[in-house]
Amino acid sequence: MADETTIPLLPCRLLDDVAPFYQALGFQVTYRQARPNPYLALRREDLNLHFFGMPEFDPATSYGSCLVVVDDLAGIHRAFAAGLRAAYGKVLVSGVPRMTRPRARSNQDGHTGFSIVDPGGNWIRFVARAAEPGDEDQSRLTRALRNAAVQADSRGDARQAAKILDGALARPDAADDPAVLVEALVHRAELALLLDEPEAARDLLRRAGAVPLDEERRARLVDTFQHAAELTATLPAD
Repeated sequence: MADETTIPLLPCRLLDDVAPFYQALGFQVTYRQARPNPYLALRREDLNLHFFGMPEFDPATSYGSCLVVVDDLAGIHRAFAAGLRAAYGKVLVSGVPRMTRPRARSNQDGHTGFSIVDPGGNWIRFVARAAEPGDEDQSRLTRALRNAAVQADSRGDARQAAKILDGALARPDAADDPAVLVEALVHRAELALLLDEPEAARDLLRRAGAVPLDEERRARLVDTFQHAAELTATLPAD
């Protein structure tokens, strides 16, 4: 039997929380009802997500999740980021809802991914269909970044991810590749925000900005520095 369609059905407290968020990401409402049960259907091209409302539902306790495998991971992340900036004035990088950056993870055999945590606390996990070319000669800090991404972006354990990066950043060889060092410091700053440690995040972002980089490395890190700027924008004023 062919042509089957599977559509995730995810919980939320209020449909009015979920609909505007996904519309900012380019989804369209294809169906909505208030009674007898709150129900919302959303679609963006071939991606369909449906939601049911539970007024007593706590997004902080949600186990809702689904996996979306895509060909152009960077492209869809850029589109989502642009939609968030247009709707909210920034990419939401901490709290609920939020969106993580595309990162390679040690548990996905070279596949890069990012996650959206929506207003219902559901994790929508985007993964690249094709794995990136392998790099057998990874530095300790690169491996730590990939392991931290597993903890933070896959398991939702920001504290364990921070512990992994802190250990790697404390090593004498952490600065061997300045570009990787910047990536690690910015990721650690993001984790600090998730852990409600704004001063630590501020210090980490300052350290990332002070890393000496040649033009080639700086060009590679354009997206990282944009992400750092968005993290900085969420910090309270000095």
